[in-house]
Amino acid sequence: MGRYGRRRRKYYDDDDYGYGYGRYRKKIKATGGIKAQSKRGSFGETWWGKRWIGTLESFNIGARLTRGKSYARSGQVLSIDIAKGEIKAKVQGSFPQPYKITIKLKQIEDNGWQKLTKALASQAIFAAKLMAGEMPQEIEQAFKDKGLSLFPEKLRDLETNCSCPDWSNPCKHIAAVYYLIGEEFDRDPFLLFKLRGLSREELIEALSKIGGKAGGEAAQAAEPLPEIVLPPEPLAVDAASFWQGSALPENLFGEVRTPPVNAALPKRLGNFPFWRGEENFSDAMNSIYLRASLHGLDVF
Repeated sequence: MGRYGRRRRKYYDDDDYGYGYGRYRKKIKATGGIKAQSKRGSFGETWWGKRWIGTLESFNIGARLTRGKSYARSGQVLSIDIAKGEIKAKVQGSFPQPYKITIKLKQIEDNGWQKLTKALASQAIFAAKLMAGEMPQEIEQAFKDKGLSLFPEKLRDLETNCSCPDWSNPCKHIAAVYYLIGEEFDRDPFLLFKLRGLSREELIEALSKIGGKAGGEAAQAAEPLPEIVLPPEPLAVDAASFWQGSALPENLFGEVRTPPVNAALPKRLGNFPFWRGEENFSDAMNSIYLRASLHGLDVF
C-alpha cells in the first residue's frame, strides 16, 4: 500500500467504527445527548424547517446524510449553542474527546435589516404571524425584494468546520447538527433571524417601534372617543348578609368537566429547546394532564 493509501486509512472515520492509527475504534455511545424528535423518515415539520434541511441535502454529501441522521437520533450531539451568525456544537464520535463543530452563516448588515423591518412592519400579516411564532411563507419574497436572503442560497454562504479526521466537509457530525437545528427552527423560527444577525428581541423591538409610530400618528388624526362614566355599584342594604354572606348558588362553579384539550398551556409553550429525553415532552405532558383531569373530577 502506498503512502497516500496509508494516510487515508490512518484517518478514516466510519459510522460505527473508526480506523485510528491502523486499528478499529468503536464509536463511543454518548449519554444525555440531544435527541431528534423525528424517529424515522424526514426531518422538519414546518416549511421553514424543511427548507433548512433541503439546503443541507442539496450539498450532495451522500451517505454522510444517513449517518448524520443516525447521530442526531441516537443522541451523539452533546451540545448546541446558537449565537448571531454562528452555531457551535460538540458531537461524540469514535474518539474520547468530542468533536468541535462550527457553522457560520453570513450576517445581514444593519442597513439591510432597517429596510427589511420597514417592509415587514408595513404588512400586518408578517408581524402578526411572527409574534405568534409562525414564519409566513411570503417572507422569503420580502427578503428577495430587498436583495437579501433568509436561507443560505449557495454553499459559500455557509462556513462549516469539524475537528474530526474526516476530510469531507460537511461531514456526518456537521450533518447531525444541521438536522437538529432544523427541528429547533420548527420550535422557534426567530433563530433563523438570529443566525442572520438579528435576535428575536431586536426584531420585535424594531417592528414595535415602526408599528407604534404609525399607530400613534393614526391615533392623533382620529377624533377622541367620548369618556364613559359608570355609576357606582350600590352596597347591600342588609348588614347581616353583607358581613356573614349568603348561600352560594348551585351553579357557582359552572359546568365541571375535563378540558376539551389536554395540556393546553404546555402545548402553547411548545417543546423545550434541544430536548434530551427518551419521550417527546408534549406527548408526556398530554398523558399526565389527562390522568390529573380525571382524578380532579373524581375529587370534585
